[in-house]
Amino acid sequence: MELDSNIAYLVIVALVAGLFMLDARQAFASPVRAIFGRWMRWFAFTFGAAGLSSDLGLIDRPFWTLVVMFFLLWLLVETLYNWLAIAALSLSPAPLFPRFTINQSGEEWPTHPRLLRLRDWLRTQGFKPVQALQAEVGAGLKLRSSFYQDESGTIRLQVLFLPQPGGALAVCHALSTQTADGTRFVTDNLCLPFGGFYPEGWLVERRPWRRSLPALLARHRARLARADAKVVPWTDDPLSDINSQQRELERVNTELGFLFPPAQREERGKITQAGRYRVWKEYWLINYLGRSARYE
Repeated sequence: MELDSNIAYLVIVALVAGLFMLDARQAFASPVRAIFGRWMRWFAFTFGAAGLSSDLGLIDRPFWTLVVMFFLLWLLVETLYNWLAIAALSLSPAPLFPRFTINQSGEEWPTHPRLLRLRDWLRTQGFKPVQALQAEVGAGLKLRSSFYQDESGTIRLQVLFLPQPGGALAVCHALSTQTADGTRFVTDNLCLPFGGFYPEGWLVERRPWRRSLPALLARHRARLARADAKVVPWTDDPLSDINSQQRELERVNTELGFLFPPAQREERGKITQAGRYRVWKEYWLINYLGRSARYE
């Protein structure tokens, strides 16, 4: 059976689109473009391998049967790869909840025009810089983060610059507000899988698809208004707060079985089998559907 011209056209379009999305992801580190690129490469492999096998007579099965088979093959191979990557992370010395320090390098904010416009927008909205922090995440990579607060001091913004392969940066945002009863509202668009548990009193909403900071800020304010929350200003500095958060997250996730106890980590790794499944599940949801596994 020869490869149908329409299928061949589809394969070519998918390949070109996939390569474009890959290039765009490297240039702009856009999680949304990366999602489209992953789907395009998956379909390009599926239809390309099915068409080639059918055209050359390598497998004597109907074309659409081959499409399903190669679609599942890609799923299996990438699942195995991701599972091995999570296992390697678990066994690596890289901290899951790194400790932050003051960024004294002078490289607080990248000079990309898009990011400079974002900084100017923050100024027009009354957000003022509070602290610039950094954390070692392994292999010589540093996670840089700048903190801002609005005029009332009740909304704290964390701008994270996530290093990507090829030297690009992915920019994510996390908005946090405390209430008088100790509840913490968090609205972010982090594109990294977490998979763990949040402490009691944390109401976390993750929206990886929502890349616009103005839209994310509007969503955060809408959540506060809907909950009729009595917000209070932040009193501690970002460095103290975020390191306290990291310690609390590690404690909670150890108690709830996401992490092994410290005494067992050298032999068994950091993440339990149940925890690895949760990370794998959220990795798929974020990378292919642009959503997190947890909502309030």
